[in-house]
Amino acid sequence: MFKYNVRGENIEVTEPIRSYAEKKLGRLEKYFGNVPETTAHVNLKVYPFPAEKSAKVEVTVPLPFLVLRAEETSNDLYGSIDLVVDKLERQVRKYKTKIHRKSRERGFDIGNEPNPIEETIEADENALEIVRTKRLSLKPMDSEEAVLQMNMLGHNFFIFEDAETNGTSIVYRRKDGKFGLIETD
Repeated sequence: MFKYNVRGENIEVTEPIRSYAEKKLGRLEKYFGNVPETTAHVNLKVYPFPAEKSAKVEVTVPLPFLVLRAEETSNDLYGSIDLVVDKLERQVRKYKTKIHRKSRERGFDIGNEPNPIEETIEADENALEIVRTKRLSLKPMDSEEAVLQMNMLGHNFFIFEDAETNGTSIVYRRKDGKFGLIETD
């Protein structure tokens, strides 16, 4: 079902590397039954700098109803492939769970395999639907306390009233693991 386009940057893609990537990515095929043939784009990058020797793997799988994309970096190329496949599997499971939950809420059974076209239409109709509203009182604090509160709650962002400016601000966790601050005027 999947065709593979495996490319390498700063590395020659040997047959063992190609077959390992295809075998690992083949685990994703079990989640899809009647999907037309799709090309999985795999980009392998090796950074040869002595202080920073690492391998990055980027995978994009464009499906008719979903685009799977993940990237991982580690010291080992094969380890990066394993990590990226695990991440893609989590994405697929999360998507399938979401679809099954929506079908139960609407009171019909979609069976084992979803119909991608119908799901895309449903997703487009409900894309702007607000399903939950929260009200909160903003506590005056500094940005460091807001980051601590965010971490304690396990969230990726936290809204607070900046004690210095009396304005509303947001702290958030960036993809690189550091934190960002959004201040309002």
